[in-house]
Amino acid sequence: MAGNLHRMLAEIALEVELTQSAIGRTALDERVMQALAEVRRDLFVPPELRAHAFDNGPLPIGCGQTISQPYMVALMTDLLELEPEHTVLEIGTGSGYQTAVLARLCRQAYSVELEAELSTAAASRLAEQGYDNVETRSGDGYAGWPEHAPYDGIIVTAAAPFIPPALLEQLRPGGRLVIPVGPPLQHQELMLIHKDLSGKTHSRDLLGVAFVPLRSTSRHGGSEHTH
Repeated sequence: MAGNLHRMLAEIALEVELTQSAIGRTALDERVMQALAEVRRDLFVPPELRAHAFDNGPLPIGCGQTISQPYMVALMTDLLELEPEHTVLEIGTGSGYQTAVLARLCRQAYSVELEAELSTAAASRLAEQGYDNVETRSGDGYAGWPEHAPYDGIIVTAAAPFIPPALLEQLRPGGRLVIPVGPPLQHQELMLIHKDLSGKTHSRDLLGVAFVPLRSTSRHGGSEHTH
């Protein structure tokens, strides 16, 4: 496993180098790379796909959802610029892999997943691995999780047709939101939104991406996902 993990981390570093002009950084934070090194991705994929767990690509996890490409997990996590005292909200728990990475970098991670089956399985998986600073629930990601707001960082692991207003409202001044935006199966952009201390938001398109849609239980026109 060590060799495969080393290969995955090397491929992430290479992708960062290849996309540095778009993402605005030449390397990812060492804390983020350490979290990727410590979270066993093979424990978050179906048993029959574990031979491919450390490949730098997405994998199916059931319910029409995927576990994201390791490079994308690393990049989106890095863009949040999490500190140990921070609280983060994740939309799209999926298998719980991204959740586990976040939990290693901040005080508390909250995660919402539309698919109850995935949410239950992820909660069990995270608990078994000792993540006691994670809380998950099944629900509509477009609504966020207002009970625990505001958040220092919000990450959305599925493409929405627009930035959900509730997520902007739940972002703390000074906080960062990372979200892929665009229609299903068409051009999507990974966006970084920063809310300044006065409460004004500033957005930046980073690079083209391909995510499953962020689904909703109401008429948002979207669809939710995973990792």
